[in-house]
Amino acid sequence: MADGKIDILIAGGGFAGLSLAIALRQGSGGALSVALADPAMDRASGDPRASAIAAAARRLFETVGVWPAIAEGAQPILDMVVTDSRLDHAMRPTFLTFDGEIAPGEPFAHMIENGPMIAALLDKAREEGVDLRPLAVGQFVNEPARVTARLSDGGVLSARLLVAADGARSVIREQAGIAIHGWDYDQAGIVTTIAHERDHNGRAEEHFLPAGPFAILPLKGKRSSIVWTESKAEAARLVALPDAEFLAELEQRFGLHLGDLAIAGPRRAFPLGLHVARSFIAERIALIGDAAHVIHPIAGQGLNMGLRDAAALAESVIDGARLGIDVGAVSVLERYQRWRRFDTMAMGVATDSLNRLFSNNSDVLRLVRDVGLGLVDRMPNLKDFFIREAAGLTGDVPKLLKGEAL
Repeated sequence: MADGKIDILIAGGGFAGLSLAIALRQGSGGALSVALADPAMDRASGDPRASAIAAAARRLFETVGVWPAIAEGAQPILDMVVTDSRLDHAMRPTFLTFDGEIAPGEPFAHMIENGPMIAALLDKAREEGVDLRPLAVGQFVNEPARVTARLSDGGVLSARLLVAADGARSVIREQAGIAIHGWDYDQAGIVTTIAHERDHNGRAEEHFLPAGPFAILPLKGKRSSIVWTESKAEAARLVALPDAEFLAELEQRFGLHLGDLAIAGPRRAFPLGLHVARSFIAERIALIGDAAHVIHPIAGQGLNMGLRDAAALAESVIDGARLGIDVGAVSVLERYQRWRRFDTMAMGVATDSLNRLFSNNSDVLRLVRDVGLGLVDRMPNLKDFFIREAAGLTGDVPKLLKGEAL
């Protein structure tokens, strides 16, 4: 890299970007030079949030050698219950339950705190020889056979492939002229961590309330991560409340089944929407993660979709490189786009439909959805399909998500 020429430059050091960098180095046996630039790299391991890691994503982490560093802090989701009620209902009847295993001893998901997970990915990336730079990727220009990008310190890198993993407001996507289609919901997701008196026993809960889903996701110890959907205005009001008043609002939705509650982490509100890039590729450019798509968190699939992007792009690049094909060639990028765009659109439509079906106060729709949930609960084969879908193990699954090395 002394002359500033590399094979692949990744803009963005989140889960998808780091996983891609590691997979490319390992899959090529170190033959591909990979740089990753992110101005927030030094702060990323301080992220207080937690994420649901589906079984397929866990297999990826195992395959690239990251899982041993985070397994101790990973809480398996052993079962899940779904309720549908109004906020003032005294009872919340359970309409749907899921066992948490896709195979004996293999949970369909784990909850892991983001900070330790990012730290483990950064350590593995360094170990694999990824050139990590705490810098932003600025302007870039397409040249014959390369993309040349200027970094925020004034340095220049010339790569055969530029990967945009720089989030929902991707600068790379905007500069590449790739339009994004979708809409904002008048909703925000409140995220926080709480401690509770009783053990959750690995149970996840999703309460569908008129404002949107209220999810309780188990963490290690007597703690849970909360993902709480409200209107934007109400979310702003709730987040600004003093701790005691915020806790009272949370208890009203959480219930009393785990005993006394206490706030155990910061609270933040994030705007929600559905946005999908018109194209996942441009000349020598590929989009992954939130740069390519943002969906509603109702199914907990956002981060897992980004890891699926990373696995698919890594496999496309490595397979092409073994055939002597330029890593930024149109054929390589088109394979990646065919692999991921339809799946992304399908998941976007599904989450949008679920959000519209459940985030309302209609008695008629409540009756329809509750009957539907009850029917699914009585159909084991259909429940098994939904579990495998949530685990990321349906459709054309990339090798890394099946636990196979590239």
